[in-house]
Amino acid sequence: MDRIKLEILGLSSSQSQSGSFALVLGENPGKRRLPIIIGMFEAQAIAIEIEKIIPNRPMTHDLFKSFAGNFNYTIKEIVISDLKEGVFFAKIVCESEDKFIEIDARPSDAIAIGLRFNAPIYTYETILSEAGIELSDEDDQDVPDIQKELEQIQPKKEKQSPGTEILEDAAMDTLKTLLDKAIEQEDYEEAAKIRDEINKRN
Repeated sequence: MDRIKLEILGLSSSQSQSGSFALVLGENPGKRRLPIIIGMFEAQAIAIEIEKIIPNRPMTHDLFKSFAGNFNYTIKEIVISDLKEGVFFAKIVCESEDKFIEIDARPSDAIAIGLRFNAPIYTYETILSEAGIELSDEDDQDVPDIQKELEQIQPKKEKQSPGTEILEDAAMDTLKTLLDKAIEQEDYEEAAKIRDEINKRN
């Protein structure tokens, strides 16, 4: 199965759900982006590691790194391994001197841990083809700055966006128009919702 390397492009605050974030991953090289909705705690854990901020006390993911290090394990890679009914699954590939172990995890936790080991992130072509969002040259703009999101990592005022019921009742042409608009506005969380609704009908 073809594997594709991903890189973290940014964190975008949820526009319709307080306290959640869209973690935007991009294929390297390529123009497709993979937005994954994550919680505030995981977003913070990812952001502070990217920005190399040292917390006063170790966070859960730092504890995992210390624990693994004391047992001579390192993280070889993170794999976004599956997508079922709009839910992403991941594996943490651990390596010791004589064996490999794969640990199931949420993508947000897996990536937060992988960052602490400088581990590469991969997914499969089937997942990126199904859930990825391909940008045109006009849409290829920078995603929101991670440092700015870290400074404001708290529930924000909700912006009106189409609800689940509205998406379910919308025509396919309307959904595609909404998807294009969400991508243009870099509202990756909303784009992910619309993408999932389109995928359900295919």
